[in-house]
Amino acid sequence: MAVLLTVAQRQRLVELNGSEDILDLAFDSAAERESFFKKEEQRLVNENRDALFLLKDGGNRPLVLEIEARIIDWLTKEEGFTQVVTPIILPESMLRKMTIDENHPLTKQVFWLDKKRCLRPMLAPNLYHMMRELKRIWGNPVRIFESGPCFRKETQGAQHMNEFTMLNFVEMGGVEEGEQMERLRALAVRAMEIIGFSDYELVIEKSAVYGETLDIVSGDLEIASGSYGPHFLDAPWGVFDTWVGIGFGLERIAMMMQNYKNIKRVGRSLSYLNGSRLNI
Repeated sequence: MAVLLTVAQRQRLVELNGSEDILDLAFDSAAERESFFKKEEQRLVNENRDALFLLKDGGNRPLVLEIEARIIDWLTKEEGFTQVVTPIILPESMLRKMTIDENHPLTKQVFWLDKKRCLRPMLAPNLYHMMRELKRIWGNPVRIFESGPCFRKETQGAQHMNEFTMLNFVEMGGVEEGEQMERLRALAVRAMEIIGFSDYELVIEKSAVYGETLDIVSGDLEIASGSYGPHFLDAPWGVFDTWVGIGFGLERIAMMMQNYKNIKRVGRSLSYLNGSRLNI
């Protein structure tokens, strides 16, 4: 009778980023299984340790932060965008302006602090507010972006986290009506060039909130999504100009670049650093 890896052994190899090909191997005896597991675990431990020392002695910065830095450098130096920093705590009224009320599915994913305040599940409400205010001061075009944590009660699968990092940029008044999708495509392609990632495709989708979107997809995973206006959400915010914007899920991009199976390897964690397991 074939002997399989134990549940604990499989879990340990997954934690160490072992290949899925080895998880269902069958052995002739328990002794053969134990010998294989011991050798494979040690090999993966060494890989994780080597990666941690490479981080210390080489890059000194996790890939998620490197991706963020590359996009910020591109936006500020090449495209003329200005970085903004807005509150993490949102009033309930701002979600309602995004049509997210008690009947909206996203409401159940929101981390509510009380009946009137929550941790932001997205950056869009604050960026809408900033677009309106800065147009009043600067005039058009308004080119701004923000990078920071967002929070959702997501499923605890391999592609979701409760706390994740979004980088959203928006350009208002810098594109003519009818040219928004062309501008989105150009920005999306350039962003991926800057990041250094080519394993993706651009897909036009229909969104319940944003209407038509241009998504950046890698494999079966959406790693960024672009939208444009004028849009039915604009008027409540006092925004009436043409605009385009893209939101990037930085951990998802890092996950796909490193070919990891679990996004938690690259997220905010006390168990992993830059994809490497600390329990080694």
